Amino acid sequence: MKEPLRELVLTAIRRLQHDGILPEPLDLPPFVVERTRNREHGDFATNAALLLAKAARSRPRELAERLVAALPADARVARVEIAGPGFVNFFLTKAAYGEELRRILSEGPGYGRSRSGGGRTVGVEFVSANPTGPLHVGHGRNAALGDCVARLLEATGWNVKREFYYNDAGAQIHNLALSVQARARGLTPEDPGWPADGYRGDYIVEVARAYLSGASVEVEGHTVTAAGDLDDLEAIRRFAVAYLRREQDLDLKAFGVAFDVYFLESSLYQEGKVEETVARLVAHGHTYEEGGALWLRSTDFGDDKDRVMRKSDGSYTYFVPDVAYHWSKWQRGYERAITVLGADHHGSLARVRAGLQALDVGIPPNYPEYLLYQMVTVMRGGEEVKLSKRAGSYVTLRELIDEVGRDATRYFLVARRGDSQLVFDIDLARSQSNDNPVYYIQYAHARLCSVLRQAAEKGFVPDPAHGLACLDRLDTPHEEALLVELARYPEIVESAAAGLEPHLLAGWLRELAHALHTYYNAHPFLVADRDLRDARLALVMATRQVLRNGLDLLGLSAPESM
Repeated sequence: MKEPLRELVLTAIRRLQHDGILPEPLDLPPFVVERTRNREHGDFATNAALLLAKAARSRPRELAERLVAALPADARVARVEIAGPGFVNFFLTKAAYGEELRRILSEGPGYGRSRSGGGRTVGVEFVSANPTGPLHVGHGRNAALGDCVARLLEATGWNVKREFYYNDAGAQIHNLALSVQARARGLTPEDPGWPADGYRGDYIVEVARAYLSGASVEVEGHTVTAAGDLDDLEAIRRFAVAYLRREQDLDLKAFGVAFDVYFLESSLYQEGKVEETVARLVAHGHTYEEGGALWLRSTDFGDDKDRVMRKSDGSYTYFVPDVAYHWSKWQRGYERAITVLGADHHGSLARVRAGLQALDVGIPPNYPEYLLYQMVTVMRGGEEVKLSKRAGSYVTLRELIDEVGRDATRYFLVARRGDSQLVFDIDLARSQSNDNPVYYIQYAHARLCSVLRQAAEKGFVPDPAHGLACLDRLDTPHEEALLVELARYPEIVESAAAGLEPHLLAGWLRELAHALHTYYNAHPFLVADRDLRDARLALVMATRQVLRNGLDLLGLSAPESM
């Protein structure tokens, strides 16, 4: 209803301009039409009169009165009131909510989706874990956030490309190869010859055994076979990276996450993209040499200090390939780029954006956008869980999925804002109680499926068309509350997508489930009165559809029985 109400307000503004109360032309202020916090103050409210009062040379409340008088009649609006200093409050008719119910039943899985993205291409890069070990719970939060953001953007009309960036070059990968080599030679982390920065988890033993046995690993259609030669560190590196990439792929598959693009950092060097990036920055006069190093004048683009690009030993600092990588996104047609990163990467954001601006290729200043998240604390029995038998130093994502299930893991990891600390309570996630939000939401869907099964068993064939014709029978406070909640769904999807905030949808689904459970406990659905029964079954079918749609956008199942 926001857009129709906004059009009513715009029509009233044009009428006031015609009457000379508002000037022509008019610099229209960014007024809003939004839901009220308390339905006693109406369903929606606008601040248009407050923002236009100065242009009208009038007091806001006086202009509000004139604005209300100029509003066109609309069958969906029962009445309009003025509140406070000049807010205009709209009270909707039951017919307005009935119209929304018709939309839900008509559009089905498409309800709540829009074309606001206009089919433009957005790249969502997430997880992007170094292939040096199993995915941990922090990677899981990254994966859940990234996948849900991608789903929300698709639901709002964006052409989404999911991308995983593999850092398959650098010191960490070298340490991985050294660790596997040491294990294959029979060394343990306690031995004097163990690499100083070696990886200690039991998974290194698994990689070493596979390498010694001549195993083959398939990744993205390519097969990497272990050479078995312990002196060939490059062969060990290739096999270890492939082995752990496959392990991560299996973890993500178990989590319901897939990617369209896998991008290797090593390709930036092999294809000369890093050198091309540096050459362009130099050619455009945004660099200088000092102390034997090459510097970027990143302060010219909002960074707090200039940054070293190439060190005196000739090696590049880590942000240079990051600039080259994001330039490649722009070249590949990503009109918008979103990167999900841990909050500990915050310091690198400004320099990457500065580097992209310094390329002078038309990249927008806020490219890429960053979604930062805090790490996760895992609790069991009131105590923090820190260690994994397999990884040795952290809780793995696979262990969490195996213990509480994919749905609970995904929901809990997106239930709060990404930039807030998250405590993952294993005991709560496993519980089958109303205190467990994902259980509470899925149980609401299962309850509605049960109602429809019972209707069929009793010979009641739901007639949605007849039910919609009898919506005036839905007159209890519980039914009105549920109708209002259902009508919020498209706005929630739009807001969650626009703000990259899937927690808004997760929290709202719990509110919808609460409205349903309250209604379910207060009223029978399969009553003898056919008009009332079909009206209530139409509401049941619509609520089931919206629950299913919302769960799907979070990557969760919608069970029909529990």
